[in-house]
Amino acid sequence: MELDLAGAELKAVLNRLRRAQGQISGVIRMIEEGRDCEEVVTQLAAASRALDRAGFAIIATGLQQCLTDIEDGRKTDEDRDQMRARLEKLFLSLA
Repeated sequence: MELDLAGAELKAVLNRLRRAQGQISGVIRMIEEGRDCEEVVTQLAAASRALDRAGFAIIATGLQQCLTDIEDGRKTDEDRDQMRARLEKLFLSLA
């Protein structure tokens, strides 16, 4: 399954990933500085949510592309079933 992110979708996913990257860098600094455990875990949870949201956005884009392909007649029933299984597996990997 190819990922075809364009325009606003691409920007939103990249922003979420950059936010997570910054939060992870912050967690590393906090641990190195010996910061409070609660603060570290709170920041780590925020990074995890940002990564999850980026993943769900990517899956949603894949689902949208799959539906467009089906509507345009570019997917057979077998293709559609395989794509559904793959998207379900991806979704569950984030759940």
